[in-house]
Amino acid sequence: MTVITGTQLGEITVEDGVIVRIDPDKTGPKVALPGLVDLHTHLREPGREDAETVESGSRAAALGGYTAVCAMANTSPVADTAGVVEQVWRLGREAGLVDVQPIGAVTVGLGGEQLAELGAMADSAARVRVFSDDGHCVHDPRLMRRALEYVKAFDGVIAQHAEEPRLTTGAQMNEGDVAARLGLTGWPAVAEEAIIARDVLLTGHVGARLHICHVSTAGSVELIRWAKSKGWRVTAEVTPHHLLLTEDLAVDYDPVYKVNPPLRTEADVLALRRGLQDGTIDCVATDHAPHSVEDKECEWAYARPGMLGLETALAIVVQTMGPQWDRITDWMSVAPAKIAGLAGHGHPLEVGQVANIAIFDPDVRWTVDPTALASRSRNTPYAGMELRGRVEATYLRGEPTVLNGKATR
Repeated sequence: MTVITGTQLGEITVEDGVIVRIDPDKTGPKVALPGLVDLHTHLREPGREDAETVESGSRAAALGGYTAVCAMANTSPVADTAGVVEQVWRLGREAGLVDVQPIGAVTVGLGGEQLAELGAMADSAARVRVFSDDGHCVHDPRLMRRALEYVKAFDGVIAQHAEEPRLTTGAQMNEGDVAARLGLTGWPAVAEEAIIARDVLLTGHVGARLHICHVSTAGSVELIRWAKSKGWRVTAEVTPHHLLLTEDLAVDYDPVYKVNPPLRTEADVLALRRGLQDGTIDCVATDHAPHSVEDKECEWAYARPGMLGLETALAIVVQTMGPQWDRITDWMSVAPAKIAGLAGHGHPLEVGQVANIAIFDPDVRWTVDPTALASRSRNTPYAGMELRGRVEATYLRGEPTVLNGKATR
């Protein structure tokens, strides 16, 4: 039996991995949330274990309050077969810190030319339901239509990295005044928006499920809002870094701020917050993208895009959106679990529910130290930043994976 105390819900008693009692008379300043679910995590294994492993990424996730993460397919080899997704799934089970749900590639080798083994991955032990070429856009409209049609048969979803590649050749950061001053090739907002416009139309035509990854522009929010007004099966995510950071941070050419899609303008940040608040954007996803020192601490043009996000996500969302605990529960647990089809996650903390729980202390102040993070990589854009609020404990089916802010293993 596990007893969790000091939450706004009251004392929670767990037996055999299930909540059996909540005592509302024993409350405290800490907040209990359903275990968080990340729709967009890069765990790098197999192939780039120097940057991250399933185990190290799972530990970072647990420290961030997550009980499930969806692992992107851009590994080496690419997770485009039943064998590779099952390998990732089994590594997650062996680590035992969070439930690792693999995302399968849409196309063979992320090449954008031939559909991957979508059905075989769906039927595998990993039971894949989300497919994405993240890092690459499925740019061929005919292939995208075929993918949407294929996954409709088993209620799967295509998660699109919206980037028209012919508009971003050589792009380094957001197209605008800052890029012009720095002499860097711009990544225009229209490159994202053009693909979203095309894909929501395809989705409406096919009647399938489309998920838009890491939305970053005000125009994208408007397109998604319009698509939802049509009743089309479109969902979308925003990252913590796109809710907080802007292109202005790149003025010193620090490659820690290089990310894809790039950091945008303050107006885009405000539009993203409004879109999340009004339900146009369904959820927050980290796009946790660890990179080795060699790949990140170099000249801007040669640095790989991406940022760490798992351990800081909840604090950033509270900072940017306020302590709206019911909404945060929806954005970071309920909605992503529903989109990914994770039946054991995203449930309210009620008697009879599986005890996937995160305990967050909103009053703790801490300074982000890259060397103290659980990830094998150090590329956090929040280094040296003081954040308010930190995960104190995480429970996966009633078993503690984090206690007193420290991983249990």
